[in-house]
Amino acid sequence: MTILDPALLALFANAFLAATILPVASEPLALGLLAAGRDPWLVWAVASFANTAGAVVGWWLGCTAMRWRERTWFPVKPEALARAEGWFARFGRPALLLSWLPLVGDALTVAAGALGTPLAPFLLLVGIGKAARYAALLLPAGAWLGP
Repeated sequence: MTILDPALLALFANAFLAATILPVASEPLALGLLAAGRDPWLVWAVASFANTAGAVVGWWLGCTAMRWRERTWFPVKPEALARAEGWFARFGRPALLLSWLPLVGDALTVAAGALGTPLAPFLLLVGIGKAARYAALLLPAGAWLGP
């Protein structure tokens, strides 16, 4: 098994897309790979890295595309973006630790870009949040599914 394993590439693509505004869930595939006997650390690393990389799409959107936020096709709804901006005003950058949350997490990444969060602290905080989330998901499942 290598990093070019088709199942791991599928997990990468799935976890990457799950961090964007697309309605994709990465958890079933990650858990399925554990059930199939894949290395839990590798599943965790691929899912965490890909999900963090996918969140950069939201950050970039915030950095570059906020001029279109009033357009009907803009992918983050005004209410979600306002909520995320409120979290930033109240909690600051540490709010990015919650970027794994459904719906609000995507808006948080866009808000971070729109509010000028530099990429390095963005990656650090989002990476910690995403990795912790996958650990919380995969560690108990690994214990239930056996080695």
